[in-house]
Amino acid sequence: MVVENIFEYATRNKVRFSFRGMISVEDLWDLSLIDLDSIYKELNKQLKKSEEESLLNIKTQKDELLNVQIEIVKHIVSVKLEEKEARERASAKKAQRQKIMSIMAAKQDEALQNSSIDDLQKMLDELDN
Repeated sequence: MVVENIFEYATRNKVRFSFRGMISVEDLWDLSLIDLDSIYKELNKQLKKSEEESLLNIKTQKDELLNVQIEIVKHIVSVKLEEKEARERASAKKAQRQKIMSIMAAKQDEALQNSSIDDLQKMLDELDN
């Protein structure tokens, strides 16, 4: 049996993960990348163990479940990594924007300081009107 939609399979079959007790797929989203990695390593260990114990290459339901669990964890980790990268890019963009705005303000101040007395007086008069 090939699972096309791992999340549909997980919800229909009430897939649970062993982590400080049993947790659901929804709970995985709340875990850190380090915790998800430890779950992934444990699932991978179980999968390798189940493959070693059999002389036949017959896929059991347990093998299918392990494969789905591994794919779910891998998917969630990849989404979390993408989100982290997006936050870092946004933060860098924001810092660059602030730097540019600060330089623009300094240049405007410099231009204002280099204005003649007459120009400055005109600007003041315009503000008063």
